Amino acid sequence: MSEALDLPVGVSSAGSLSLLRAVRGHFAGFAASLAWLAFGLSCLWREDVGDWSRTQEVAIAALVIAGAVALAAVAAFWSRRVADTVQRRAPWLVLLGVWFAVWEVLTAKLGLLPLPFFPPPQAIVEVYTDDLPKLLDSVFASIKLQLGGYAIGALAGFVTGVLIGWSRAIGYWVHPVLRFIGPLPATAWLPIAFFAFPTSWSASTFLIALATGFPVTVLTWSGVASVSNAYYDVARTLGAKPSFLVFKVAIPAALPHVFVGLFMGLGASFAVLVVAEMMGVKSGLGWYLQWAQGWAAYANMYAALLVMSLLCSGAITALFKVRDRLLSWQKGVVKW
Repeated sequence: MSEALDLPVGVSSAGSLSLLRAVRGHFAGFAASLAWLAFGLSCLWREDVGDWSRTQEVAIAALVIAGAVALAAVAAFWSRRVADTVQRRAPWLVLLGVWFAVWEVLTAKLGLLPLPFFPPPQAIVEVYTDDLPKLLDSVFASIKLQLGGYAIGALAGFVTGVLIGWSRAIGYWVHPVLRFIGPLPATAWLPIAFFAFPTSWSASTFLIALATGFPVTVLTWSGVASVSNAYYDVARTLGAKPSFLVFKVAIPAALPHVFVGLFMGLGASFAVLVVAEMMGVKSGLGWYLQWAQGWAAYANMYAALLVMSLLCSGAITALFKVRDRLLSWQKGVVKW
């Protein structure tokens, strides 16, 4: 039997696929809406076992999300773009709605998970509303420290990597130093850094730069050293000078390796940032985490961890944007 007999009269294959996508988006969207409706109703189910002031606001927000997702599921029948979006996002929305509902019931309603180690969702929301000034000050302090150390480490690592990859003489002297210092974790230099630098801020900046600089140096060096000699031969045939070979041939060809080092350095710098702020700096998210642990304010700790995760994810996304702009010929090869 032909495929045409399986389709309604007047309905093409493309049209039936679009209809199927809309139906899937429709039902997936309503499943997500029901999950968030369950979360909202769980907040209103009974009195909280503790004293949390944002339960009503959390319930209203969950019900608003449930309504918005339901409207999107209805709109999926008329918009293919909405149907695709709902179908792609719905599984995560279902999972999050169910997760928050179970979390709410086990903590705020039944108290099965011990406090203060397992605060309910509204306790996290309270941190963002009631303790926002202190949290924002910590965020801005961490961003300033992170950006300064990361920029210094990335620049120093890039320059060093280019020099090592281009000059054998420089590589002869610098390579052994890198083999000795590079494998050591940056946090191992904490005592020396805090002794050698005049302030804890400058010591922390050095440690972040050190954690960033090593992977950037190694990957930049590898990228420059792996450039095909044919590129240099062609450029020399056209009369290129050594400076042209470095800035117009070696560095552009090594940029994919450079960005790999930048991504690796970004992750390492965030880890060192937290440790440095916990050990010596009197501001920032690391300090905020230590303060929250000292006072057993675990809701504040979880809220700060969530902010740190968003900052790191945002920084990686921004770096990918820069990478896609500079390496447009590789756009879409690596996605985030």
